[in-house]
Amino acid sequence: MKATNIRLFVKPFCGWCVEAKDWLDDRGIKYQELDVIADGVARKEMRNLTGQTKAPCIDVDGEILADFDTDQLATFWKKFE
Repeated sequence: MKATNIRLFVKPFCGWCVEAKDWLDDRGIKYQELDVIADGVARKEMRNLTGQTKAPCIDVDGEILADFDTDQLATFWKKFE
């Protein structure tokens, strides 16, 4: 299943968020970055999707992974390869 719509919810100065972006960038994966501190709509959406306020969170074609590290992201991503 190839991913078509990827959104990454992040917070500035969040180390896990930087690692998630680096992981995606290193693999050439295109995504929309949503800053949940600067964007109240994105913050509310992330909370509705995940039930929490922790970042990073990723939405891949409606599949959600919340509050993760890159090992968890790598496991999650396998279903999209």
